[in-house]
Amino acid sequence: MADTQELTALEQATPEELTEIITELEQYRARLVADTLATAQRAKVMKSQAMSVLELQLTQIDAQLQALRQRQAVVSGQ
Repeated sequence: MADTQELTALEQATPEELTEIITELEQYRARLVADTLATAQRAKVMKSQAMSVLELQLTQIDAQLQALRQRQAVVSGQ
């Protein structure tokens, strides 16, 4: 039920709201990578190993960003 409400909210979002959502998600992604790499460095874990742990999450975030950008293009084009 929440997914349907979220989709409806995104469909009704203004270009400004979509820009804000995209910016926040990009910042979250960057913070997630930076925090993970900092923790990995302190734990003396290789960067590639730390990034492999994040691979699924980053893929999901990137897919969400792509969908949001497409939605923004549609809304801005109207």
